[in-house]
Amino acid sequence: MGVYVNPGNEGFSQIVADEYVDKTGLIALVNRTIGKPRPLVCVTRPRRFGKSFAAQSLVAYYCRGCDSKPLFDGLDISRDPSYEMHLNTYNVLRLDLTSFTTVNGDDVVPALVSRVVADLADEFSDVVQHAELDLALLDVVRFTGRKFVFVIDEWDAPLREAKGNETAKEQWVKCLRTLFKNASFTPDAVACAYMTGILPIKKYGTQSALSDFREYTMLDPDAYAPYVGFTEGEVRMLCERHDMDFVEMQRWYDGYELPGVGPVYAPNSVMESCRRHKFGSYWSSSESYTSLARYIQMDFDSLQMTVANLIAGERAPVNVLRFQNDMSVVESADDVLTLLAHLGYLAYDEESQTVIIPNEEVRLEFASTIRAGGSPELARMVAAADRLLQDTIEGNESAVAEGVARAHDSQLGPDWYNDEQALRFAVKLAYLTSVDKFALIEELPTGHGIADVVYLPKRYSRIPALLVELKWNKPVVSAISQIHEKRYPQVLVNYGGPLLLVGITYDTKTKSHSCVIERMRR
Repeated sequence: MGVYVNPGNEGFSQIVADEYVDKTGLIALVNRTIGKPRPLVCVTRPRRFGKSFAAQSLVAYYCRGCDSKPLFDGLDISRDPSYEMHLNTYNVLRLDLTSFTTVNGDDVVPALVSRVVADLADEFSDVVQHAELDLALLDVVRFTGRKFVFVIDEWDAPLREAKGNETAKEQWVKCLRTLFKNASFTPDAVACAYMTGILPIKKYGTQSALSDFREYTMLDPDAYAPYVGFTEGEVRMLCERHDMDFVEMQRWYDGYELPGVGPVYAPNSVMESCRRHKFGSYWSSSESYTSLARYIQMDFDSLQMTVANLIAGERAPVNVLRFQNDMSVVESADDVLTLLAHLGYLAYDEESQTVIIPNEEVRLEFASTIRAGGSPELARMVAAADRLLQDTIEGNESAVAEGVARAHDSQLGPDWYNDEQALRFAVKLAYLTSVDKFALIEELPTGHGIADVVYLPKRYSRIPALLVELKWNKPVVSAISQIHEKRYPQVLVNYGGPLLLVGITYDTKTKSHSCVIERMRR
């Protein structure tokens, strides 16, 4: 077994030996491409979404020279008619491009070719007669009578790392073209190819080089949607197995909605929470800050307003068609939002063509990133929001009214300030960083009416819950009166902790805000 050539099934064997959620149905989809005119698939998704696990399963399934039947018997792929037809039948070339990111940009492709050809020569001594990658692979195909299955993980890593190095990018794309768009090589040597990465490929400047790949992205996964992440049914099963609260799991990691599948969860985060029996953020702190901070600080029209809007729980419209699928070519707010959707920081809804921060885990990443180094305007809003929360807890009504007014008057405030929905937005914007400490629930049914906004503290917190009622051109006491008259607090009877009733009003004549705060005694 080689490092790159026919590496065997040890990687997948270790995965199955742990707690494996069966995603081998993906193999059946790849099997259906074999023998077709375009047996080339590129599936892109964010980090933490199981790309490497999928790659390891494909390597173990196709790789000749090992017996993987005991690994796959009983899994989903074993029930597909194509199962035994392709099992351990092909030569496999497995490339994880992240292993080459430490190589100097201009040397990535020469290093890759040199290592793979050396591996071919070790695996097939006296067979490999050429130093060129495509010719060396053909030497093996002609000797063994078997085509290659290519499994390329993180295909775009060299392009992400190269950044402004156009020469390195062109070398890598040329290498891919030699393998997958070469009339004298591809039909004879390629049984199928499965590439995975973060960014799609079709809009790179040299797009014709890779146009034969069928692409399935986070924005349009099509038949591959069930294998993007964990489905709701799979997460329910894990919660039952590990005695985890499913509702809390939803709040932390749900939010990616894919057509035909429904809610999708990031596998790494779900598994880490189950292993540790603890909900929290399992993003890499250095990775998340560097990539997120860079883009949300960009100086595009309306971007800062949009980011604040997103953190406050709103949706943002986006045109995903303009983005060139290149992290170094970001030219508009739409490009930033589209890129963040590919990176998993936002969830995209195709029907409404909007994005939203998907869940608690990602919302915390946004809030912490802004605190650590957001734009000056966002940073000021974060500091003001922190102060506002403290003023609310202390019952400082005038300070709360002033804080909501500042949120409206800021550059990030709504410019359509003429109804109760605008007031609701201003309140959410004012409490921008409350996501660190609260779950935000809008229009909570109470049995006797609907509470406008409820901020429910996370578990084990000593801070009070906030029940906020909003009024437009009415006395501020009417907001508190409505809370009592319609018995809104009853819906939180099982909460058990302290509760603050907060009434906020806006007077269009005086253009002033008012606030009244009442501590609910239990």
